[in-house]
Amino acid sequence: MAEADPPLKMLDQLQHLSAPDRRRSRRILRLALFLGLPLAVLVGGVALWLAGADTISTDNAYVKQDVVSVSAEVGGTITSVEVHENELVRPGQVLFRINPEPYRIALAKADAALAAAQVRVSQLRTDLQTSGVNIDGSQADVRLAEAELSRQQELAARGFTTKARLQAAETALANARWHAREAVVQSEKARAALANGRQIPGENPQIALALAEREKAALDLARTVVRAPVGGRVSQAGRLQVGQMMVTGLPALSIVSGDHSWVEANFKENQLERLQPGQPATVRFDAFSDLTLKGHVQSIGVGTGAVFSVLPAQNATGNWVKVTQRIPVRIVLDQPPPRNLLAGLSAEVSVTLGQRR
Repeated sequence: MAEADPPLKMLDQLQHLSAPDRRRSRRILRLALFLGLPLAVLVGGVALWLAGADTISTDNAYVKQDVVSVSAEVGGTITSVEVHENELVRPGQVLFRINPEPYRIALAKADAALAAAQVRVSQLRTDLQTSGVNIDGSQADVRLAEAELSRQQELAARGFTTKARLQAAETALANARWHAREAVVQSEKARAALANGRQIPGENPQIALALAEREKAALDLARTVVRAPVGGRVSQAGRLQVGQMMVTGLPALSIVSGDHSWVEANFKENQLERLQPGQPATVRFDAFSDLTLKGHVQSIGVGTGAVFSVLPAQNATGNWVKVTQRIPVRIVLDQPPPRNLLAGLSAEVSVTLGQRR
C-alpha cells in the first residue's frame, strides 16, 4: 500500500496529539504556509526575471513621415488652386497655377532673339563670301598695278615717260597691296565671327545663347503650373488664395507622404549603453490603444536634440545645471501598419536589448 501523502500524515499526527500541542502545531503549519508561499513566488519571479530579456522604453516617441514643402519656382499672381486641404494627390498632379502671360511674352521675345541671331549668322556667312570676292578683286588690282609699274619703269629707262607717272604707278601698286591686305583681314574677321567655341562645338555662340535664353523662357512658362513632386496628402492648402502674389522660393503648401512612416524615439543618454542598430522594438500608439507594431532600431542619432536646436545650450556658464539629454533613435516598422498613421502621433517604444547581465 502506498504511503499516505505528507499533509495527510501531518493531519494524522495532529489527531494523536493533545489539544495544546495540536494548537501549537497548527500555528507552526500556518506560519510555514504564510511565509513559504510568498517566498516561493518571489524566488520564481527573480529566476524568471534573470532568465528573461532586458528592455528599455520611452514614451517620448513620435511618428515621423516624409514632408515635402512645395514652393513656386517663378513669381506671379495665383490664378487657380486645384487642390484642397487633406486631399490625396498623385505625383505630377496640378496643385495651383500662376499667371502665365508675362512668361508667354518673355518666350516670344526669346523666339525673336533667336530669329535675329540666325539672321545675323546668315549675314556673317554672306560677309565671308563677299570678303572672298574682295580678296580676288584686290589681288587682280595688285597684279594690274604691278604690270603698270613695270611698264612705267621700262619707259622711264628709255626716257619715254615722266617721273610723275612713275610715282603714280608706284602709289597705285602700294594702294592695291594695302586693299589686298585689308580684304584678307576682313575675311579673317568674318570667319572668326562664324567660328564655334570649344564649349559648344558645331554651334555658333550667338545662336547657342539665343537657344539657351529661349529654353529658360519656356521653362519659366512651364513652371507657372505647379505640380506635386510626390504623392501624399496635401497640408496647409488654405494659405493659397486666388489673386495672391506668389514669391519665388516661399513655401506654399506641404505634401505628407504616408507611404513611408517611422518612429523617432528619444531615449535618455543613460539608456544607450547597450542599444545597437538591429535590435527588435515594440511600438504602441496613444491614438490607437489596440494597435501594437513590431519594428527594429535602424540608426542612432549622431547628437542630442540640444546640439541641433536653433539656440543651442550654453553650458559654459556660472549657473550651469546638469540636464539629462535625449538622443533620437529611428525605429522602422517591420510590416506596413494596418491603418494610416499620422505624422506627429505620440507613441511608446520598447527595445529589447538582449539577456540581462
